[in-house]
Amino acid sequence: MSLGGDVCVVTGACGFLGKRLIKLLLEEEKAAEIRLLDRDVQPHVLQSLEDCRGETILSVFEGDIRDGNFLRKALRGASTVFHIASLIDVTESVEYNEMYGVNVHGTQLLLEACIQENVAYFIYTSTMEVMGPNPRGEPIINGTEDTVYDTTLKFNYSKTKKEAEQRTLQANGEMLQNGGRLSTCALRPMYIYGDGCRFLLYHMGNGIRNKNVLFRTSVPEAHVNPVYVGNVAFAHLQAARILKDPQKRNIIGGKFYFISDDTPPMSYSDFNHVLMSPLGFGIQDKLLLPLCIFYILCFLLEALCTILRPFVRIVPPMNRQLLTLLNTTFTFSYQKAKKDLGYVPRYTWEEARKHTTEWLASQLPMERAKIMSS
Repeated sequence: MSLGGDVCVVTGACGFLGKRLIKLLLEEEKAAEIRLLDRDVQPHVLQSLEDCRGETILSVFEGDIRDGNFLRKALRGASTVFHIASLIDVTESVEYNEMYGVNVHGTQLLLEACIQENVAYFIYTSTMEVMGPNPRGEPIINGTEDTVYDTTLKFNYSKTKKEAEQRTLQANGEMLQNGGRLSTCALRPMYIYGDGCRFLLYHMGNGIRNKNVLFRTSVPEAHVNPVYVGNVAFAHLQAARILKDPQKRNIIGGKFYFISDDTPPMSYSDFNHVLMSPLGFGIQDKLLLPLCIFYILCFLLEALCTILRPFVRIVPPMNRQLLTLLNTTFTFSYQKAKKDLGYVPRYTWEEARKHTTEWLASQLPMERAKIMSS
């Protein structure tokens, strides 16, 4: 069903995925209003959306997702919430209380605001990392929503996203103040790439410092299947359309879906190289050290940081769980999302790669200048 005439709220509106989803909503739906909820909404974000805005009202709500009164105000009169905002951290640089406050408590407050303000549809952006990989590095190949896996989460990011996802799905069917029912679902995208991805800029910057040679942090056989940001945005739109449909709502309500596309499986390091090789970047043939030695070094570094923590907080650039994440085959199918959500990737791998590499090319001179001046 269409979202025409609806009032939609997008949390994390100025982020990588949030901006892409808002643009898609403006291009494909005639919503009455889209509310951009974020800590800080820069004027250039609104300006970038002006050409496709049409008659849709774009409203800015700046504030803290941990503020219940702010959330109630932002959701008043809305019908659909796309909850994308979260703290992402795989180096454990963010304190647990901060991570929990935003990712879990913020989600709970948002769900409560939906009930209080009669917002009927809630789509939560989760992550495949709520599944793993576990510390033993046990692989999943072409996994599905029914895959049985010994999920033992170590990252605070993964733990908090998992709890927030559970709270979202448990809220499905909760009674609203007006007697209606809240419908929820969660989407678990793979690693999201595309034009605007800060992680790709990070790897490109390291490659520039290393004389145009990308660092290898994952073995070639550790396959993952990243997903293009435009396809993830489309999956969100499809989820909202299905939740609105009274004939299909019960099929997806309270369920999660893996979101991938036709990006070919490969290691994280080789994926970076595929995108950046047209820009003149090479890649290291192998890890600097055998993987087992890397694990020992990470263990020693983590132990040292723990000893020093009462005196100084040091965040190592690599830890054992991140090393496991980068070196474990972990791929998932989108077939259930195709069946239930009607999700089919909008962008082919060739299109996604072209858009991403062109964007990286546009950023390359600025990244080189930034590094040379530092």
